[in-house]
Amino acid sequence: MILLGVNIDHVATLRQARYRDEAETFGGFIEPDPAAMAWLAEDAGADGITMHVREDRRHVQVEDVQRYQEKMKTRLNLETSMSLEMVQLAQEIRPESVCLVPENRKEVTTEGGLDVRGNMERASEVVRELVQNGIPVSMFIDPDPDQLEASAEIGAPWVELHTGSFARAWYDSESRQRELDVLSEGMRIGTELGLRVNAGHGINYENVEGARKLASIYEFNIGHSIISRSLTTGLVESVQKMKSLLNE
Repeated sequence: MILLGVNIDHVATLRQARYRDEAETFGGFIEPDPAAMAWLAEDAGADGITMHVREDRRHVQVEDVQRYQEKMKTRLNLETSMSLEMVQLAQEIRPESVCLVPENRKEVTTEGGLDVRGNMERASEVVRELVQNGIPVSMFIDPDPDQLEASAEIGAPWVELHTGSFARAWYDSESRQRELDVLSEGMRIGTELGLRVNAGHGINYENVEGARKLASIYEFNIGHSIISRSLTTGLVESVQKMKSLLNE
């Protein structure tokens, strides 16, 4: 079975659009509550919850993560950058896993994979520090053989393949299979290197038809499409439908 991790960052994005200047992050008139939505996603069958605490705190707040952990039913995958501040924060939060991602302050959401090969020294330091403290680390990378090899070289136990190019190509019949082949090759290389391979970014209720062909993928982390669908069908149905589609 392919596992489903639900990213609830965009629940926090909606809250911050109206209430970012309030002293509190939930309760009273402040809505929606990312922690409550995470618990609901778990009740609906999510195998894990992903939260990205950015350096600029543009959506998920530390308080959201801490409140979620109080009633957590599955496991927390914390996305963060490799900055000293964020690595220290990860060790304070102590999630079940950390996914290291690039951060560009101009981007709305994470775009593109982390350049592990170009940041070997820092990436190695972060992986070693977190793993020694009992926190498995995943590198969010493009399905590039060099990035996969670099991730294995620094001792990262997991990788998460960036599926953005595949998601964009899905609606172009000429490039769809090419991008799926790239992902398949990345999955093969990662597996041969001894890495656990996850994937995510841009997976929706249509292109999941192709994504699920990557049968050796351990887990897909999906957020935007699930939260978008929930506006029409509710979060429970959205999570259940995606998990069903992944494993048809």
